[in-house]
Amino acid sequence: MNQDLLHPRDEIMKTMERIYRYRMTTTSGGNLSIRDEAGDIWITPARIDKGNLQRSDIVCVRADGTIDGKHQPSSEFPFHQSIYSVRPDVNSIVHAHPVALVAFSICRQIPETKLFHQAHAVCGQTGFAEYALPGSEALGSVIAEQFRDGCDSVILENHGVVVGGESLSRAFQRFEAFEFAAKTIIKANQLAAVRYLSDSELQQAQGRTIKLGVFTRGHVSILERELRKDLCDFIRRGCRQRLLISTEGSFSARLDDQAFLITPTHRDRESLDVGDLVLVQQSRMEDGKKASRAVLAHQAIYERHRDVNAIVFAHPVNATAFSVTGEDFVAKTIPESYVFLRDVAHVPYGIQYRDDDQIAGCVSSKQPVAILENDGVLVTGNTVLDAFDRLEVLEATAEAVINSRAIGEISSMSSEKIAELRTAFKIE
Repeated sequence: MNQDLLHPRDEIMKTMERIYRYRMTTTSGGNLSIRDEAGDIWITPARIDKGNLQRSDIVCVRADGTIDGKHQPSSEFPFHQSIYSVRPDVNSIVHAHPVALVAFSICRQIPETKLFHQAHAVCGQTGFAEYALPGSEALGSVIAEQFRDGCDSVILENHGVVVGGESLSRAFQRFEAFEFAAKTIIKANQLAAVRYLSDSELQQAQGRTIKLGVFTRGHVSILERELRKDLCDFIRRGCRQRLLISTEGSFSARLDDQAFLITPTHRDRESLDVGDLVLVQQSRMEDGKKASRAVLAHQAIYERHRDVNAIVFAHPVNATAFSVTGEDFVAKTIPESYVFLRDVAHVPYGIQYRDDDQIAGCVSSKQPVAILENDGVLVTGNTVLDAFDRLEVLEATAEAVINSRAIGEISSMSSEKIAELRTAFKIE
């Protein structure tokens, strides 16, 4: 969807619906705003159900201070105005109370976004604003001071978080990535000490390039059309189940021995349409599109493993907690987990960024899942459904294992039980 064509009322309404559906705010909590080219500020109203927001509820505060709308603007309007006054590059603001970031706010801490490269890049400079009364000029002053100093994502002491961006879609992505980092840290701390990336490791990820030619495509087959729809449906489903987030991860599906479809780079995963997916064929991609920067890793896996027909690089919170701690992921918990996941590999940081085929040696049909150090997980499957199902099982298993830490010692299935499973389900 081209956000530039949306009216501010519609963009705010749709974004708030998404935040509420993701359980990243409550009925009464949070507010969003957009500053338009005329200097008018469009903002969510005060005391209106965030789970049932209508476009007519959105309030416009004109540059001259007059109010256009049937409601009063959010009581937090003063700090939105303060941020805009010190940051001409910020045109949208998201404020809410997502549980993980609230946990940091009440502990007077800031999540370290060097957990993985994409979170660090998306969230920008982070800061902390000391407590002040909600809706007060004092709160506006302490928040504006952080933004004036260059912060883009700011924890509010005993309150929540506020993020800014050049557009509302960018501010939402920043907000979502910040909360994801916070959730992952909380989960990981239940496993072991968290490993963060060095500046050189961050640069290793940021500095990678895609060396693919381009081609002008012709006829689109019925098979490709069907595959595009299936892939988009599962990507959207993954976002809504929080297995994927808008700025991280990639999903691909093999079309034939010479071609596959893959998600584009720098596009919101949930809003992808069939035409947004990129066809990669014989080391060339569709002209006018940019494939995910993980495209070479996908290509290497398809070339080496002819029985792999779908690949997901993703960052589900619980499974990613294992990737940032180095804790062994043991799938021998319940039959479903072992049958779907087998023995999960651990891949050292950076292998997936190389332009050789080393990553292809880390997975196979016999070992379809890998934990990537400080970069989430890699899941393969025979079909798009198979890969998605396996991703779901991986995250559910990871959550169960982390939750079990609060109960007692984990009892894994014995080697005899595993042998019985392998025989019954014809696992080689």
